[in-house]
Amino acid sequence: MTAKAKVIEASWPVPKHVRAFTTTRQGGVSEQPYSGFNLGAHVGDSADFVAKNRAKLVEQFSIPNPIVWLNQTHSTSVAVLPNDIPHEADASVASSPVQVCAVLTADCLPVVLTNVSGTRVAVVHAGWRGLCQGVIEETLSQFSQEEQVIAWLGPAIGPNAFEVGEEVRVAFIQKMQSAERAFKPSINAGKWFGNLYELAKQRLNTCGVFDVYGGDHCTFSEEDLFYSYRRDGVTGRMATLVWMER
Repeated sequence: MTAKAKVIEASWPVPKHVRAFTTTRQGGVSEQPYSGFNLGAHVGDSADFVAKNRAKLVEQFSIPNPIVWLNQTHSTSVAVLPNDIPHEADASVASSPVQVCAVLTADCLPVVLTNVSGTRVAVVHAGWRGLCQGVIEETLSQFSQEEQVIAWLGPAIGPNAFEVGEEVRVAFIQKMQSAERAFKPSINAGKWFGNLYELAKQRLNTCGVFDVYGGDHCTFSEEDLFYSYRRDGVTGRMATLVWMER
């Protein structure tokens, strides 16, 4: 019998019927190099282990409906559930109760969104490419301008670990000049440390979302809790889920 899966519950002031959390690597049946609660079926792990982990996720957390697992490609495509289930998308949004939105990450930033009344929810897979190109903005376009939106930033690679080249920094600054503040020089020539949390907050603020919570973990440095593609290469995936209970 494996231990219970540990998750990071979203800490944000939303209606109680809105459930959101990010899983960790603790509590599953996968073996090295995926050891723990791997929920990614595309990373080379045993299909049987992934199936058992996903079944445990549903059972332990009373997931109300089948989870729609997206084929993520670092795009800006958004799936509107339950009707719009494309082959590729990096975000999903739902306005029906018990419709579960989910993304998989292992350094990329999961962004969870809802309105203050808790009548619409969304989750975004914001790797640097999708974040730069506007996946957050595209997801927010599924909310009406009258809706006051609240955001929670799940665990991602932290600002002291996400080293990138000059081209990444330039790409963000070309989209938004204030992005310059989210980069600090590395000791390695031509390299910068990027702050995904800050970059996401800037995009959210520009869209009128100022109630932003979370953003206080680092998947790279917290090895006991999180998978990290940047740290390990071959590794598992955490899931970030959000839904509205009846």
